[in-house]
Amino acid sequence: MTANLHPPIFDGHNDVLLKLYRAGGVSAAASFLTGCAGAVDVPAAKAGGFAGGFFAVYVPSPTDLALKFEEMTKPEYQLVLPDEIPYADAIPVVMAQSAILFEMERLGALKICRTVADIRAAMAAGIMAAIFHIEGAEAIDPDFHTLEVLYQSGLRSIGPVWSRPTIFGHGVPFRYPSSPDTGDGLTDTGKRLVKRCNDLGIMLDLSHLNEAGFWDVARLSDAPLVATHSNAHVICPHSRNLTDKQLAAIKDSDGMVGLNFAVAFLRDDGKMLADVPMSQMIRHLDHLIAQVGEDRVGLGSDYDGAVVPQDVTRVSGLPVLRDAMEQHGYGAALIAKLCHGNWLRVLEKTWGG
Repeated sequence: MTANLHPPIFDGHNDVLLKLYRAGGVSAAASFLTGCAGAVDVPAAKAGGFAGGFFAVYVPSPTDLALKFEEMTKPEYQLVLPDEIPYADAIPVVMAQSAILFEMERLGALKICRTVADIRAAMAAGIMAAIFHIEGAEAIDPDFHTLEVLYQSGLRSIGPVWSRPTIFGHGVPFRYPSSPDTGDGLTDTGKRLVKRCNDLGIMLDLSHLNEAGFWDVARLSDAPLVATHSNAHVICPHSRNLTDKQLAAIKDSDGMVGLNFAVAFLRDDGKMLADVPMSQMIRHLDHLIAQVGEDRVGLGSDYDGAVVPQDVTRVSGLPVLRDAMEQHGYGAALIAKLCHGNWLRVLEKTWGG
């Protein structure tokens, strides 16, 4: 089956902006149009039916990725979390990556979408639809001045933490095997952030919050609970994955889970190894659907930010996953929901239109 016969995919998480930031910043944005190293660019998106998704702004820690990934091939591991990044160090990086996103829009590579109507219009026109998202709120000050400015610039989704701590709360470490219950939850400032995001209509992403922080958001937020790129803990007992109790809370809030393609969160053994069959991804989808319902599951690839299964290393390979869904017995209506419909539903409910 060719890509244009499949429903388009709207994805819950990518790290394209980090990739381009490391490749030269704004000057590298043009390469996204013609083809660039990594998983996502315009030619590969057209080949694979990738219609857009959440484009994450992320401030990297000084981490040896090769050593990190090697450690994550062991039967058990617990990586030391990087130190908290100060606001003064984070804000220039967030501004630089945001400028890359704006330049991509200026070049016609994508459309920054502030409403679900914007997403639908971009998809209908064959233009990549982008949600301006921040993963880890180090560049948000406790008075929320930067939050207000970024919201006016198009920010519509934020994760209060990546895995390292922020002034807002604590993330889960890279630990296998482990419960997501790894420490304290939201700070008082983090609790105020939840309320302010609710007021503005900014979606809160729970994927990197530890379990205590997850329950804090569940108690405080009046919006659907959303984990943009997380998997089933019962299949892969990694600290980054969601327990069935957490999934039940997401269901009760009419929220959403995006299947994470990162292999360490897919494999039963938690290893960062790419030989993961599509059947393992389907196992997670089956469990997520069983726990939260077929209207609350989508895809959250983590492309350009993680090791992913070898059959879908680029977005041009996404038809392989959609074919696997069909071969597994998912009907056309369910596949369309998983590929994009459920994201549009929960965003409409969160943003109000």
